[in-house]
Amino acid sequence: MELKKKRVIYWHPAFYADIQIELKDEADKLTFENEHHLSKKPMQIDVLIVKKEKAGPIRKNIGRIFKKHNVIEYKSPGRSLGIDDFYKVYGYACFYKADVTRADSISAKEVTITFVSERYPRNLIRHLRTVRKYEVEKAEDGIYNVKGDVFSIQILVTKELSEKENLWLKSLTNNLKEPENARKLIEDYQKNRENNLYQSALDAILRANEKVFKEVNGMSIEDTFMEFVQEKFDHRLKEETKKAIGTAVEKAVGEAVEKGVVVPVEESERRAEAARLTERVSLIWKKCAKNKSLSDIAEEMETESEEVLPIYNVIMQNPGKTFEEICELVVG
Repeated sequence: MELKKKRVIYWHPAFYADIQIELKDEADKLTFENEHHLSKKPMQIDVLIVKKEKAGPIRKNIGRIFKKHNVIEYKSPGRSLGIDDFYKVYGYACFYKADVTRADSISAKEVTITFVSERYPRNLIRHLRTVRKYEVEKAEDGIYNVKGDVFSIQILVTKELSEKENLWLKSLTNNLKEPENARKLIEDYQKNRENNLYQSALDAILRANEKVFKEVNGMSIEDTFMEFVQEKFDHRLKEETKKAIGTAVEKAVGEAVEKGVVVPVEESERRAEAARLTERVSLIWKKCAKNKSLSDIAEEMETESEEVLPIYNVIMQNPGKTFEEICELVVG
């Protein structure tokens, strides 16, 4: 009996993308760092967000407490936010504040700590109230302010966050139940398909919630994700094709101008044919990227295999070359 492979979900890259999506409207005020290293030792902050000079206050609900230096700790779905996690990250914030060349150049009043967890950390909050003597107040759905320390501290419970305000953070789970939420994610992704952050976040959410996404469009998770990847690939290939054609034409015209040569009609036609051939290369290139066989490519292009074979061979024999380099080999 063949054992089913356990699907690996890379939550932290998705969270790093998610938090940038959530704060995208004010990204010009912020600088994001993934896995900010505190020292040469294996001690690092999950996400460090530094507010830019002279930037105004952050209006987004999860960033209202942000000051100059903002330390973020993220717990993947299924992992709880415990008491020791608080002290570990609090220590990171202290180390970050002290790891400077000039004494007190980072003011403690300019440091904030944000803890992000899918579930409500009941034991930690009880500890903060009874042992640390902090006040923990619910600011709004999923956002808890911790008062009583020199650092400004908040706890984000993603499960409780507002779907309207925080769709992507709320959806960073392996327990997405509502098909409507999956549909909203896809629709939002489609509006922002040129942004790599959305692809990174959606990849993790898709793979962790295969069933609910299948209900939305009837496709397997591999088909759904490949549709997004292919869409991005097609767009990039189209741009590279235009660039390759433009480069070839500019080079030929430039050489002709330098030599004082008037390009004859036959030469113009030859260049037009080269452009058409480049388009043909792009079509075969895309099909090869999908691992389609020579016969399948020929059938889809409604031609004979012999017509496709020369370009097909060049592509298959040069897997490390760029599209422009392949065009150079084929078109010359």
